[in-house]
Amino acid sequence: MAITSLAVFCGSRSGNNPLYAAEAKALGHILAEKNITLIYGGGNKGIMGAVSNAVLEKGGRVVGIIPGILKDREHHHDGLTELIIVDNMHTRKKMLYEKCDAAIILPGGYGTMDEFFEMLTWNQLSIHDKKIFILNTAGFYSHLFAFAQIMEDEDFLYDKVEDKLVILTEATDILNYL
Repeated sequence: MAITSLAVFCGSRSGNNPLYAAEAKALGHILAEKNITLIYGGGNKGIMGAVSNAVLEKGGRVVGIIPGILKDREHHHDGLTELIIVDNMHTRKKMLYEKCDAAIILPGGYGTMDEFFEMLTWNQLSIHDKKIFILNTAGFYSHLFAFAQIMEDEDFLYDKVEDKLVILTEATDILNYL
């Protein structure tokens, strides 16, 4: 199945390493150049802002989905192709998953992990079969992968880790899958 829309889950903060925002920007440029719609949380700060601004500066399409309660807190992005305001986080996540053909996880905090694990769990339960990419910028997720391997080794997973996740080292690696 061709990817025409990609959900990006990432931080509303930039983190300490400038590579996080640089890779997010590179990903945004790739999405715009490949005419792939960015589906994301609707914020204009941190890595969320870096990826959405990069898509927009190259003339790409960006759909933001944000709950009303976070609209001001996350400083919603005013320049999006489309901004959808929803009632709550559950509706936001469900809509993010429904509108995308695949998802990519960039560095982020608790919210990013929540979105990632819910999407991964739904994949495991066959609620969807969308490909999940993880951009492991500067080894950000290496400890998580090691822990996932422990879960697999201890027989808590139904599938091998590599059967559910595609691990990318840099944004350009996604070109192999588009």
